[in-house]
Amino acid sequence: MPFPEFDPVLIHLGPLPIRWYALAYVAGIVLGWWYAARLIKTQRLWAPGKPPLTTTQLDDLVLWIVLGVILGGRLGYALFYKPVMYAQLFTGQSLGERFELFQLWTGGMSFHGGMIGTTLAVVLYARAKKLNTLSIGDMALATAPIGLFFGRLANFINGELWGRQTTVPWGVNFCNARVREFYGPTCEFVDRAGHVQGPGDMVRHASQLYEAGLEGLVLCTLLALAVWKGGLLKKPGYVTGLFLVGYGVCRAALENVREPDVGMPHFPLGLTMGMMLSTPMILIGAWLIWRAWNRPPVAA
Repeated sequence: MPFPEFDPVLIHLGPLPIRWYALAYVAGIVLGWWYAARLIKTQRLWAPGKPPLTTTQLDDLVLWIVLGVILGGRLGYALFYKPVMYAQLFTGQSLGERFELFQLWTGGMSFHGGMIGTTLAVVLYARAKKLNTLSIGDMALATAPIGLFFGRLANFINGELWGRQTTVPWGVNFCNARVREFYGPTCEFVDRAGHVQGPGDMVRHASQLYEAGLEGLVLCTLLALAVWKGGLLKKPGYVTGLFLVGYGVCRAALENVREPDVGMPHFPLGLTMGMMLSTPMILIGAWLIWRAWNRPPVAA
């Protein structure tokens, strides 16, 4: 099927473009904030213990998490997928090259980097306020698939992070008029480094929508069942472990239909950077689940 003629910009407010991608971040943060507040207010989810923080403290924590997501996501993207950004700080031939690392509006965010940034934010906040780090992590990650869902939808609207070439009947040809205008008549070109840029005039997996479904809807449902039916917020670290395992497995599996990032080397055994970054998540998550399973619920 042809890729719709989406405009990545929803509306212009004077010189300021309001992009779908930015709105996806806003939607994920606001809805996640609301859901986390609901978890805090539902005392039975934590009984015989109590919520790890108040709604007022949650308001402060959200700011820490937003900074962790943005800084970690951008710095992680540069580290894992485009390390030349760090070198350009000193060797760039223009201001644009020197400060590409800080040009968030040009795109380029890493989930795994954002995850590291968020983890640091939660740990630092919990230690500063003398709160239970794992319980706060459980609450935060129970809401994370909401942001993942909106973020992957925005990736699809932007026509980025497309999948590998396919013959399945639901495949998508991302080569529409807007993409042709950017990449050229064939929807691809070879850059100065010899890398092919663009989706090309071919049918590909809509891997963004696969990720929105698995990492967003399916993982959100799994964690909601664990929280609301399984009462697993009473065992600190359990929900965090479920998220890490669930996301890691979904991401590793979907890497088989997702086009590797431009410039990535050919890793052995068909591995991708996403697979390798997800493996530690799965192992740490499994350990957290085992650890929480063998401990009694937290008392008040």
